[in-house]
Amino acid sequence: MKVRKNAVARALSGVLVFQLVIGGLLILGDSQSGANLGLPSLSPSQPRLTEPVQPGDQRRVFRPGRDAPATQPARAPGKLPKRLALAQENGAVYRLEGAIAPGDGERIIGLLTAAEPAPETLIVQSSGGSVLDALALGRHIRKAEIGTQVLRGEFCYSACPYLFAGGVERTIEEDAYIGVHQHFFGQSTVLPAAFAVEDIQRGQGDVMVYLIEMGIDPAVMQFALTTPPDEIYILLPEQLETFGFPTEKDAS
Repeated sequence: MKVRKNAVARALSGVLVFQLVIGGLLILGDSQSGANLGLPSLSPSQPRLTEPVQPGDQRRVFRPGRDAPATQPARAPGKLPKRLALAQENGAVYRLEGAIAPGDGERIIGLLTAAEPAPETLIVQSSGGSVLDALALGRHIRKAEIGTQVLRGEFCYSACPYLFAGGVERTIEEDAYIGVHQHFFGQSTVLPAAFAVEDIQRGQGDVMVYLIEMGIDPAVMQFALTTPPDEIYILLPEQLETFGFPTEKDAS
């Protein structure tokens, strides 16, 4: 327990300065506009998701539901649902696709618990959404000893990698896309801007504790914290290996 606490403390201290900068920008933005704002975009415009990534060129414009990876997917999904949907693929293999809407954690946990046969593997594809629901689902997936997969040409962005991380065995096929960026943990307005900073810090702390629980190196958060919400940072295969996302080698 002491080792885990020390690891969390080191990870949190590594992002404290960044969070303070974001907090100052949130307060500045509020005082200037008085409008609801998310985390600021600090970088120039990036290429679209349809353009392939390479080392040093991994940030892409993030427009959920509009852009998809250039690689032909293993199964053309059509338009993904506006909230998570669970469907049986084959035997104990199920698909979990769609945006992660608030409340999806409890709802999908109920469906997974009631499913017959009991799920052994989840193929996931999502543009992300509610971080808290993704964490709740990931913890249930781990407790239920369910594996997770992302197939060739399919994607798992934003909060989805946290859900994927819950898999007791995790497989990422070649040309699958895993991406991270900043998250919204609350809304910023003129009065509660300081509270928005507190929400961000608490939320990032929760994510880091979760990643450590799942055996993922929390250093991956450096890319999430420095990529604004309207962009996505696509992790290269070697980065995914370094941070511990796949537990199984892709046999495809």
